[in-house]
Amino acid sequence: MRAFPTLLRVGVAEAVAYRAEFIIWLLTTTMPLVMLALWAEVAREGGPVGGFTAQDFTAYFLASFIVRQLTGCWVAWDLNREIREGLISMRLLKPIHPLAAYAAENLAVLPMRLLLSMPIAIAALWLAGRDHVTHDPLMFAFFAVAVAGAWLLSFSIMAVIGSLAFFIDSTLAVADLWFGLFFILSGYFVPIALFPAWFRELAIALPFRAMLGLPVEMLIGLQTRAGALQGMAIEWAWVLCCWAGAITLFNAGARRYSAYGA
Repeated sequence: MRAFPTLLRVGVAEAVAYRAEFIIWLLTTTMPLVMLALWAEVAREGGPVGGFTAQDFTAYFLASFIVRQLTGCWVAWDLNREIREGLISMRLLKPIHPLAAYAAENLAVLPMRLLLSMPIAIAALWLAGRDHVTHDPLMFAFFAVAVAGAWLLSFSIMAVIGSLAFFIDSTLAVADLWFGLFFILSGYFVPIALFPAWFRELAIALPFRAMLGLPVEMLIGLQTRAGALQGMAIEWAWVLCCWAGAITLFNAGARRYSAYGA
């Protein structure tokens, strides 16, 4: 814990040093803005879709953009590359668990990400969909807890995928499969409320919705307090399971890891 502030400062310095890479990553998270234009136009031309008007879609996808900026992680790619190239050896020599260092690096970019994207997104959400933002102070508190859980869940699952590189040649195909499911089942492409009932229940039980759809629904007032609490219970159960799985898988892989100089 004493080392973590230093790790965060190092992460901020790296984000500043590699600005172009950071901007490219930021641009890859703008899909909610594309979906906003698509669904809002559909609602304007053909009327409400499943009860969602153009304004509803605007609020939903702007909120999705905000949540995505707060919860995105890329540790799977770092782990995959560093394990294959032997760079993970340097991390294993340090008296800090590598996953803690990766977590600090991923958290450290949040200030820059928020500085660049959040003012515009919040202003747009307020102007285009301010009537759809929740006015319940308790729901804002729930939203903060849900976003923290979403980040932890995203990081844990990315760490699980990245740690598979100890056992297989490359985990990028696994990451692609995961993101394909995430885009559909999290509400990233389509609000979960528009799914058929049986498919919606499946999406609620899986971890994908907790990583995006749940905090979005809280922010724009689509959740009751009871529904929010139930969703967070599912979310944090997944957080505990996935975090334990990430540590267990990484430690098991590190024990069998071999590379030049390791």
